Amino acid sequence: MFAAFAAIGFVVAYIGPTGLALTQASAEESPPISLYASSLGDIQTLAARDDAEPAEPATLDRSGYTVYVKPKPTPTPTPTAQARSTGSTSGGWRPPFVTPDPGSAQAIAYDMVIGRGWGEDQFACLVALWKKESGWRVNAYNASSGAYGIPQSLPGNKMASAGADWETNPATQITWGLGYIGARYGTPCGAWDHSQRVGWY
Repeated sequence: MFAAFAAIGFVVAYIGPTGLALTQASAEESPPISLYASSLGDIQTLAARDDAEPAEPATLDRSGYTVYVKPKPTPTPTPTAQARSTGSTSGGWRPPFVTPDPGSAQAIAYDMVIGRGWGEDQFACLVALWKKESGWRVNAYNASSGAYGIPQSLPGNKMASAGADWETNPATQITWGLGYIGARYGTPCGAWDHSQRVGWY
């Protein structure tokens, strides 16, 4: 308690004369500074000459510049494959050529197609056509229609005109099937296009 009174007394003794002196000194210095008063000294004036002529705007000279436009490259023409034989000119999708397995029904058909003067593109159409019809099975039978064999002859015994072994011999069935296609559609691709449009050939 005694220490607290001593501290208060010391502060009062120090502030008394010193505080009074500081207050009087600050009152004698200058009037208080406001925001308005301090900004007056920062104002700058521009003295304009009456006899000065207005400056002309500078003209831009573009004669030293050129514009370069990068030329567009000329597209390279895409080579188109030449058909190896004539056939239907339908715009539909055509299957690609695949070399048949030796000794298979497709190998027999390939030799017969080339022997008729048709090209590999026609053989490709034939492969796709008969794959869709019978899966190239000699004994493929459609119970609902009665169609039979690799070319799905309807009825199957029509193929007897090509040979008595028409039920089991792929060469006999293929011979009959190619004759039918040639007479009715002209080429295997013609038969393929018809099959793609209506679902049968």
